Amino acid sequence: PHFIGRATVLDAVRRTLSDCPAPAALAVISGMAGVGKSALALHIAHGLRDRFPDGQLYVNLHGATPGMTPLTPSQALTALLRDVGADPRAVPEHPDAAAALLRSMLAPTRTLMVLDDAATAAQVRQLLPAGTGCAVIVTSRSPLTALDGARRFPLAPLSAEDSAALLRTVSGREGHDSREGHDGTGSGEDGDRIDAGHPLVELTGRLPLALRIVAARLAARRALTPDVLADQLAATEDRLRHLEYDDLSVRRSLAVAHDALAASGRRTDRDAALALRRLGALDLPTYGAPLIARLLGTETGRAEAALDRLVDVALLDETAYGRYTPHDLVRDFARELADTRNAPDIARTAVRWYTGVAERTLTAIVEPGLDQDDRRRPTAAQPPEHTAHVLSVPAFASSEEAFAWAGSELENIVALVERYADAPDERTAAHVATLLRLFFPYLQRGGRVSEMEVLGQAALRLARRFGDEVAEAYALIDLAGLYFLTGRHGESLALTDDSLARWRRLGVLSRIRRCLGNRGLLLENLGRYEESGAALRQSLELSRQLDDPWGEAVTYGHLGNLYEHTDPRAAIEQHRRSLAIGVEIGNVIVQHSAHCNIGYAHLTLGEPAAAVPHFEESRRILGRHGDWHGESQSRLGLVRALRLLGLMERAESECAELLSRADARADGYVGGLARHQYGLVLRELGRAEEACAQWRTALAALDGTDKKAVVDELHALLGDATAG
Repeated sequence: PHFIGRATVLDAVRRTLSDCPAPAALAVISGMAGVGKSALALHIAHGLRDRFPDGQLYVNLHGATPGMTPLTPSQALTALLRDVGADPRAVPEHPDAAAALLRSMLAPTRTLMVLDDAATAAQVRQLLPAGTGCAVIVTSRSPLTALDGARRFPLAPLSAEDSAALLRTVSGREGHDSREGHDGTGSGEDGDRIDAGHPLVELTGRLPLALRIVAARLAARRALTPDVLADQLAATEDRLRHLEYDDLSVRRSLAVAHDALAASGRRTDRDAALALRRLGALDLPTYGAPLIARLLGTETGRAEAALDRLVDVALLDETAYGRYTPHDLVRDFARELADTRNAPDIARTAVRWYTGVAERTLTAIVEPGLDQDDRRRPTAAQPPEHTAHVLSVPAFASSEEAFAWAGSELENIVALVERYADAPDERTAAHVATLLRLFFPYLQRGGRVSEMEVLGQAALRLARRFGDEVAEAYALIDLAGLYFLTGRHGESLALTDDSLARWRRLGVLSRIRRCLGNRGLLLENLGRYEESGAALRQSLELSRQLDDPWGEAVTYGHLGNLYEHTDPRAAIEQHRRSLAIGVEIGNVIVQHSAHCNIGYAHLTLGEPAAAVPHFEESRRILGRHGDWHGESQSRLGLVRALRLLGLMERAESECAELLSRADARADGYVGGLARHQYGLVLRELGRAEEACAQWRTALAALDGTDKKAVVDELHALLGDATAG
């Protein structure tokens, strides 16, 4: 039962060892502590007795055995030569000579060798036979990539289904008919049944050793229910204590690797041990070498070597290139290792680094001009040392590189903000406040609406905590941006007006202009056209007063949107003005927005064929610069135009792509708008039932937003479909 979920690897290793080409077949089974390497190797060896009639050799190299020093190659060779019948007095002292003797004695035989718990390739290399009839299984936490000619079989934790099956089988908690009691005729009540969704499955990290321990505890104490044991394990600060039984211990298995690294004479090993302790103190979802370099106080290359060493001993996984994460139980172990006295300093170091890189991100993704300058200008809460931290961080080579960094670190930033925004340590909280102001433009451009809500509210709380009116004005307008992106235009307008009042009190003309432009756009979306025009004219006047061509171009675009309701041709002229300025100043966001807006004006004029090239040009210009709102609007417009032109297959494909991108961002609003269009396309394709399903989902997403016309149309479409 211990090999549930290992059928594929069992078969693959058996084939590798049975088909013995020259030289001897070599299989390396690797994985983290407790994943079941040794048990699997011995099980395979037992099943291959007939294939190797001259015998099997086993040596435990103690590479990661608690309380044991790893065997040297000489010690291992002596043990192996003794087992094959060599005269102990004739065993050469030099390991090269001993290795040659072992190879010569094994050459004419069909022998299977199991080298269990190897620490390094060097520990194994001299032990390998050369005869074509021999084969070797090596187990190690490391994949031992320096061993030539090996087939490697990394073991991962089990699937949820296999984990549950292992728990049920070993514990005897099959959860049969509740009428069966605990008298040996059944396995208890239905509540004992453990399926793939039971909390125990994930609380053990699906690690075979932890699963066996839990199953053994359940088997030994029939009164202990899976639910009670799950509650005990759910207390993460004490989880590893509950994962010990008899001589089995997850903690001891993990400690061997850390302790060996910490006691090593190699600098990289000691760095790796320290890195694990730092990870435990910070406890983020994932890690990269630049952050670890800051935590270790060293250069990035040295930090990367430390992280790679942790991967090598299976204390970290490299989930993507340059991104590292610990298994859940390793995470618990690292927390235990962490020095709580250093935890505040480690957290502050991390937040300072993220804040510095956030400013580098801002300068890479926001075009030079007043908007970037305003965001970078210190507020009252900004720590004075922030500028020095920014200078210690290299600039990004491109906006694409900045977007990639922000996307990979977003989960970590959210975790840090949630943990430290409301913490009593004001120094760290002040860095968090600065981080939020500088990082928010990425969230807006990336369309990260769920994160915008969490981080925007945290920014507002921090600004008010520090009495920082400038930071509060930013937080208000940033939250207004969130509500605009999610179709809550009335709420967005209220926050915009609140921010505008603060900027007027502070006398910051560039921010007043920005708020007036946003106000005009929101009023236009709410159908308050006269007020919209007044706000936009003020915005245009301020743009000229400030000599701000970007602000002028954006305002022309908003005016074009306003004119579209009464004179679409005049709207196109406004958008062309915006486009000309965008080309002159080299601003891709202005250019792509202008083309998108021209496309919508052509749709209003009933000219879908004229609209298509503008939507396509908008997307081409945008490329990988990152502007989810602009991208989504271009894609929506293109779908509409294609549908009106009768190009249904392409419209369906474009809509499916838009839905995929919206779902990846958890953007229900854009998803709702896309599903509205998708349903219309499906209806034209004769797939009425699928169309109604899309419309119902769209209605649920858009209900409560200010897209009243779309909501009303969805009700009508569903009503007509029901009546039909």
